[in-house]
Amino acid sequence: MQALQTVCLRGTKIHKKCYLAFDETKHFHEANEDCIAKGGTLATPRDADENASLREYGKKSLPGAGDFWLGVNDMVNEGKFVDVNGIAINYFNWERSPNGGKRKNCALLTQASQGKWVDEVCRSLKKYVCEFIIP
Repeated sequence: MQALQTVCLRGTKIHKKCYLAFDETKHFHEANEDCIAKGGTLATPRDADENASLREYGKKSLPGAGDFWLGVNDMVNEGKFVDVNGIAINYFNWERSPNGGKRKNCALLTQASQGKWVDEVCRSLKKYVCEFIIP
């Protein structure tokens, strides 16, 4: 619990989550593994409020970063987007229908399009935000 409080102090607390941004670039798997090692997962907005809050936090914490990884992918079943635990997600904020096919399986939040999501090649190097659920 102590670790979680530190995360919340270093990052930001919104709803029942803390977000903490990382300025280094990693590909999707590395970024997610880093979040998991810290006790969280890649940030996954569950509604429009969370998406807006996450976008604002990303803007402040990753200045100049046009986008960052979300914990959203369709690696297993093309077109079926799930969170990092493999559970289907119900909230989406795609800029346009993801059409990357088998090549682009991981989601980014983009600042240029007001926090809309785009699908990207999972091996791209991007900055990322981890989320931690507050018990």
